[in-house]
Amino acid sequence: MTHERMVIAGGGLAGATAAKTLRSEGFAGPVTLLASEERIPYLRPPLSKEFLLGKDDEDSVPVVPAGWYEENDVELLLGNPASGIDAGSRTVTLKDGRSLDYAKLVIATGAQPRQIPLPGTDLEGVMTFRTFGDSLRLQSLLRDGGRRVVMVGSGWIGMELAAAARTYGNDVVLLGLEEIPLSAAIGPELGNYFRALHEQNGVSFRQPASAAGIEGKDGRATAVRTDTGEVLPADIVIIAVGVVPDTSLAETAGLTLDNGILVDSALRTSAPDILAAGDVANALHPFTGEHHRSEHWANALNGGKVAAKTMLDQNSALDVVPYFYTDQFTLSMEYSGFPSLATGVEPVIRGSLDDGSFIAFWMRDGRKEQGEVVAGMNVNMRRVQKPIKALISGRVQVNVAHLTSPDVPLEDLLPGD
Repeated sequence: MTHERMVIAGGGLAGATAAKTLRSEGFAGPVTLLASEERIPYLRPPLSKEFLLGKDDEDSVPVVPAGWYEENDVELLLGNPASGIDAGSRTVTLKDGRSLDYAKLVIATGAQPRQIPLPGTDLEGVMTFRTFGDSLRLQSLLRDGGRRVVMVGSGWIGMELAAAARTYGNDVVLLGLEEIPLSAAIGPELGNYFRALHEQNGVSFRQPASAAGIEGKDGRATAVRTDTGEVLPADIVIIAVGVVPDTSLAETAGLTLDNGILVDSALRTSAPDILAAGDVANALHPFTGEHHRSEHWANALNGGKVAAKTMLDQNSALDVVPYFYTDQFTLSMEYSGFPSLATGVEPVIRGSLDDGSFIAFWMRDGRKEQGEVVAGMNVNMRRVQKPIKALISGRVQVNVAHLTSPDVPLEDLLPGD
């Protein structure tokens, strides 16, 4: 193995995992990780769930303990991100003006909250949500209860934050462009299931509706005005309308971009010796033969591993089935699969939505008597993700009657050895 420097531009889960994998795979040369925040790399999922609700403490969110970097001779530069790349000379410029040579470079700059041009977004009490600092701030605003919260956005993060705000005893109104929350991701039937859960816990919905402006007094937000003319009183306004990949660094290197940084299944970009991983990477997936950009933690975790192995010239590909989870009120959900293959497909259900414990399966080419599973979502059911992933990755032809029958173990649907 070469002992030239490996540089990781990005201090999130993908970047930290890449550094950890380089060391676990035996690379003994210099490794430098460049982070934009002043905090060691941390996990994002707890920020809108366990940590925000006070169930996990600050020590639970780092990817690896603070001492790991020094113990493993990984140079961690906090608050000093990469600002430019010269792919020809294989150098990266840092925020402080320094320049580093690299043998291989992985870009793991993640994504930034999508901004919407609303009057009043500069008022106190208005925020987006992405970082550890955002979670700390929101926790301090919510934990005493009694506040009026308007959530702009009905995706996964918006729904998780609405659940947390309501759990703390705040009044919550949620705006969404869809008629039904989450319907673009999981369809109207299941979207209505999540909406009913929230309504049972006191969340109010305005859908379809969007924010037309934020009103304030003495520099503080006091209300949100919707496009229907309704004025919703607000002490806190949270804008959660998705994220956009942070490609600014990639642009300095002249990399090919398309909904993020376009990479192959080994996470190689259009420039030699530069890779991309995590939220910013639009990777070719061997299962579908299409490019997919995922914003979930499992993609960042696995992408960091693949990028590191590719840096070491090992054969590696990001070929795992995408996965994420959510916790909202008493609901715990896990999802594995390919949303692009499930879009517009009516799921088949094992169990009962009325009982609050079920698995939804999406079949390739829609509902048929027999076919391949392309996505599966389990709600309030444990220890079923392994066979769900195996059904998907194995392209197993399954009988839908068996798939939806609780009397047939999922493991029995898998091919024998």
